[in-house]
Amino acid sequence: MSEVKEREAAGAPPGAAGPASGVGAPLRRVVPLRGLPVVAAVLVLLVVALVGNWLWALDFAHVTGGALWTSIDLFVGLIIGPILGRLSVPARIEFSKRFMPAMLLIMPTLVTVTLSAGVQLARHLGDFTAATTHPWIVAALVVISVMGVIALGILEPANLAVLFELRKPRPNGELIGRLMRRFIATAGIIGVLQVATLVIMTRLATL
Repeated sequence: MSEVKEREAAGAPPGAAGPASGVGAPLRRVVPLRGLPVVAAVLVLLVVALVGNWLWALDFAHVTGGALWTSIDLFVGLIIGPILGRLSVPARIEFSKRFMPAMLLIMPTLVTVTLSAGVQLARHLGDFTAATTHPWIVAALVVISVMGVIALGILEPANLAVLFELRKPRPNGELIGRLMRRFIATAGIIGVLQVATLVIMTRLATL
């Protein structure tokens, strides 16, 4: 108790975690530099496939990217979330230091690859033209658009907010906990929407 009072008297916000609470050094880098060459290579291959209208590569990118996006979102929402909720604040902070930088590279890359390849394939197959008369295609486009907005408008800002908080000498454990809950809940919602997309796509394939 006295330790918490001393930190609050020194101006640290309630819930802030400092070295005395078992939290290690602040996060050094928001972006893991070792992952940048992999991301760059994936994006270069995507651009080559888009420019050359390479249908096999676009199909591979869309299916593989979508499968990974769905799997990661469901894993984060259904497995990581409950585990994280039972961890202590210092343990939650240490986990976030290792987990969130990787997600900062993985998720935007998967979203970009999946949606870009999907749009190009839809243009080639004439799905946008058929959308005016086919309710299942309209449903797919609506669900995919909602997923993109959630992923880039809610998920990634929460990820960045956690990372910038972790760079502080005394990260606020309660704030990180709230942001992580938002991140995990959003990932779970996207995972459910991905499953809905799979249902729609398999239905379209059998019409």
